[in-house]
Amino acid sequence: MIAVARLAILVGIAGLIPFIGLLAGLFFMPQYSVALVGYFYLYSAGILAFMAGVYWPIAMQLDNCCYPLSPLITMLLSQVFFVAAGVGLLLPVAGQIVLYTSAYLALYLVDARWMRVYWPVWYLRLRLLLTSVVLVCQLTAAAWFFLLHAAH
Repeated sequence: MIAVARLAILVGIAGLIPFIGLLAGLFFMPQYSVALVGYFYLYSAGILAFMAGVYWPIAMQLDNCCYPLSPLITMLLSQVFFVAAGVGLLLPVAGQIVLYTSAYLALYLVDARWMRVYWPVWYLRLRLLLTSVVLVCQLTAAAWFFLLHAAH
């Protein structure tokens, strides 16, 4: 039987493959850049929505507690990140760049600052690694987009 930590690490790292692969596609297959950017931000939205979902079960377990966050705030956080993921898909690429980069950073900061009592230490280390790679991918996609459009 595989340990939860090991499985989470494996799944988390595997979840980076589409970010990195789609980003690489922008550089190696520029003729498909419109589709690749669309898939990149669609995947960004999906993962952001998935990550937002972890707050909902925590809120249900808090019941009448209020440390460090109340169940209401925890559920609202879940919904804010989930709605942001969906709204981002409706924005032009420049808006998606800002929204998803900001949302991934904010999601990690919420976990590291207010949710850390709910997570094992290994999870926060994993989140830092995964979030760092995702932010580098988001910023690289942003640089690619703005450099491409500045040239025109």
